[in-house]
Order: sequence, then structure tokens, then C-alpha cells
Amino acid sequence: MGKIYIAATQLFALATFAAMLGSIVPPTARAQPASAWAAVREPLPGTPRIIGGTGLGCIAGAVALPREGPGFQAVRLSRNRNWGHPVTIAAVETLGRQARAAGLPDLWIGDLGQPRGGPMPFGHASHQAGLDADVWLDLGPKPLVPGPQREVIRETSLVLPDENDIDPTRFTARHTALIRMAAGLPGIDRVLVNHGIKRGLCRMHGGEGWLRYVRPWRGHDSHMHLRMRCPSDQPDCRGIAPPPPGDGCDASLAWWLSEEARRPPPRPPGPAPVMPAACRGVLDR
Repeated sequence: MGKIYIAATQLFALATFAAMLGSIVPPTARAQPASAWAAVREPLPGTPRIIGGTGLGCIAGAVALPREGPGFQAVRLSRNRNWGHPVTIAAVETLGRQARAAGLPDLWIGDLGQPRGGPMPFGHASHQAGLDADVWLDLGPKPLVPGPQREVIRETSLVLPDENDIDPTRFTARHTALIRMAAGLPGIDRVLVNHGIKRGLCRMHGGEGWLRYVRPWRGHDSHMHLRMRCPSDQPDCRGIAPPPPGDGCDASLAWWLSEEARRPPPRPPGPAPVMPAACRGVLDR
């Protein structure tokens, strides 16, 4: 029974995250190449409208996260990836205020999405529909840093080299508090962290309900990835299944230390993903 259970959890995890992150394909394989989406510097004006999903979609009416605000500072602004749906912007701003109220330093906010969403030339397979935001887990003191200096800030991993667990010399109770705040944001779908971080959280807080929304994924050892649910007024937004019940501290987490997880087999070739047809109008207008 154990082998059957683990296989089922593997299938759920792989199917869920494949849908969530989308397939990574060369820009030339797309009908609307990533370079075209990245070249657009401004959003399409109008009422926010999400088309498709975070791994294959776009957004009209995106709004920009401010360069800084109470409790946060946006980094790497030259990428022009500080755009998102208003619910995502509100979530980041709420998290910044909550972090400040808890006595935490300013948060570094990394990539959200491009002005009109769509695929990016590098860095992410998701972040396409205005519902994603990367929040760095650097909790060192931060004065207000000039924009150019935020381009070269280095990230620091919080997990052990073998990714078996958190690095106890770097990960603190303040990191736990911040991740827990993120998991409780209104409209949050899930918070992605490295499986070593999830494992440490399970050891310290197993059974607590908020852990359901903290899910393991490759990378994410120095930042957490906020994923918002499709807003109720967005009929063209395509979400994914919610996290399964429970705290996620089960065999599905243990799988991340397996050989299959550490060295995933190559995916068989298949047709290139096709953007929703309505995204052509978002890009070209």
C-alpha cells in the first residue's frame, strides 16, 4: 500500500505543478515568442482581465507594484517585471505592512510579471497571468536602498547543501513567521518554498493548518513564491486544483529526496504550448 500511496502523491504533485508552471520551451517554438512579450514596456490600459493560466496566459489592465512601500522594496526593477493583477499587488503590500508590524525589516520583492504577462525569455515558466510574486527570505536589516543598488543584491540560500533540511545557522523563527503570514494572505492559493524549508517547517509545526498552503518546489531556497487564486470576477482565468487536505508533511514531501525528484527524467517531446487566442489582442494592441 505504501508504494501505491507514494505513486499517487507523485502523480498529483507532477500533474499539479506541470499545469501550474507550464512547459519550458524555446521562445521560437511559441506562436507569440517570449521576446515579444518582454519588449512591451507598458500594460494594456483598461479593466484588469486575466486570460489563461499562470503557466500559459496573459493579462490586460495590469498595475505596477510601487518601487517601495511600507515594509518592502522592489528589486531588479530594470527587468520591468513588477506588474500584476490588483489582488497580487494588494497581497504584497499587505505582507509588507504585516511584516513591519511584526518588527521585521523591509522585504525584498523580486519578480511579479511583465506589463502584459505572457512568457518570459528567462527566469520563470510561470508568472504569466499577474498572479505570482517572489518574496525574498532575506531578513537582514535594510535601509532604503537606491534603485540601482537593488539590481545587484545577492540571494542567500536557507537550506543545507544537500537540500535535506533548513540551514540552522541561517533559518530562524522570523522566517517561519513570515512564511506563515504569507500562507494566511487573503486570496492566497499556495506559497512555494524549497522542499528543505518545507521539511524544517513540518518538523517544527507539523499538523498546523497553515502548512497546507506551503508547498515544496525546486529552487525557492532563498525566496518564496506567492501564487494567488483566480479572482472571482475573472472568468477567463484558469486556475489549478487547490492544495490537497492536510499539512503536506507526508510521503509526498519525502519524495523530493528521491533519485527521481533530484534527477527528473527528460520529458518526451510534444507539441509546443499554444497561448490562448485572446492573448494575441493583448500583445498587439
